[in-house]
Amino acid sequence: MVQKTKREYVEAIRSRYKKAGLEGKQRILDEFCAVCGYHRKHAIRLLNRLAAVQKRKPGRPSEYGESERKVLEVIWLTANRPCSIRFKAAIVVWLPYYEMEHGRVSDDQRKRLLRISARSLDRLMKPVRRLHGTRGRCGTRPGSLLKNQIPIKTDHADVNKPGVMEADTVAHCGNSLDGSFVWSLTLTDIFSGWTENRAVWNKGYEGVRQAISDIEQKLPFALTGFHSDNGGEFLNHHLIRYFHERNMPVDYSRGRPYHKNDTAHVEQKNYTHVRLLLGYQRIENEDRIPTINQLYEAWALFNNFFSPTLKLIEKKKVGSKYIKKYDAPQTPYQRLMSSADVFEPVKTWLTEIFCNINPFALKRQIDFKQNKILKDLR
Repeated sequence: MVQKTKREYVEAIRSRYKKAGLEGKQRILDEFCAVCGYHRKHAIRLLNRLAAVQKRKPGRPSEYGESERKVLEVIWLTANRPCSIRFKAAIVVWLPYYEMEHGRVSDDQRKRLLRISARSLDRLMKPVRRLHGTRGRCGTRPGSLLKNQIPIKTDHADVNKPGVMEADTVAHCGNSLDGSFVWSLTLTDIFSGWTENRAVWNKGYEGVRQAISDIEQKLPFALTGFHSDNGGEFLNHHLIRYFHERNMPVDYSRGRPYHKNDTAHVEQKNYTHVRLLLGYQRIENEDRIPTINQLYEAWALFNNFFSPTLKLIEKKKVGSKYIKKYDAPQTPYQRLMSSADVFEPVKTWLTEIFCNINPFALKRQIDFKQNKILKDLR
C-alpha cells in the first residue's frame, strides 16, 4: 500500500477510532495493523496524533489574527527585523507611515497593534520569522607608539549626555586582508546610540581623520569624547592633533587590548550598520567610495530616526549571574529630543528632518543603492 493510500485510510478510520470504546479500538487497531503493516504501538501513536491535531488549543483564543500579522510583517521586514522588544517600540513610529503607503487600518486593529506585548509579538511573528529566517575577519592592527599618551577606559557608566562617541573600523576584504580595499568607519554616540558611517580607502591615517571630521560636521551635538580600540588607524599623531589642537579639546581614550566589550556600543553596530548593507564581499575599487557614502547617509537617517534601540541602565552580579536592566526602547532621535543638553534650535532642526522623511520611501531608496553597489561587485 502506498503512503498516500495509507494516509487516506487513516483519515477514514480516525473519527471511528476516536469514538469507539476499548474493545472497538482493539478491533480497529487489529484491522489497521493488518492492512498497513504497522507495529501496534506506532499505529496507536499515529491515530492519537492525528486525533490531537483536531483539538482546539487550550486557553482563551488570541485576539490577534492574520490581519495583524500581515501589517506587522511589512513593518518588521522594512525595519530590518528587530527583536520583539524593539519592534513593539517601532510599531508606534512606523504605523502612521504604513497607513500612508498601504492604506488605513481600522480603529480596532490600530488599538490592538499599539497595545500588543513583546511576548504576543513573539508568538504572532513566529511563522513569519521561520519563513524569512560568520563572523568576518579581524582587521585591527595594534598601534603601539602612542599608547602611553592615550588613557585606558573600560566603561562609560558616567556618560549622561550626548557627545562621547566610540569608533571602530570594518574591513571589506573578502577572504584576504592582503592588498588595498575599502574600509568602513563607524562612530556611535554612547548616550543616544546615534550612529554614522563613512567608507575610507585602506584606513590610512589622514583618510580616517578626514572621515571623522566629515561626520563631526553633521552631528546634531558637539563631540566631547572619543573612545576607540588599539588599532593603528586611531592611535596616531593625526588624530592626536585633530582632537587636542582645538579651542575645546576632545577627551581621547582607548579600550584594553583584546577586550571588545570596552567598545561594545560600536562593536554591535558592525553587523547592523555595515555587514547588513554590504555583506562580507571584497570591495577593492576606490571609485565606489562616494556611492557607498551616499548609501551610508541614507542608512543613518533610517536608523537614527526610525530604529528603536535598547540601552543598558544597570548591571549587577547576583551570585554567579549578571542581572541587566534596560530602559524602554527608543530611537536615537527620541533620546536626543528628551535630553536637556541638546539645544532647542537643534531639536527644531531634527524635528523638521523627521517630519519630512517617509521610512518606507527611504528604505526603497536604500535598497536601490544597495542593489546597485552589490550588483557591481558580482
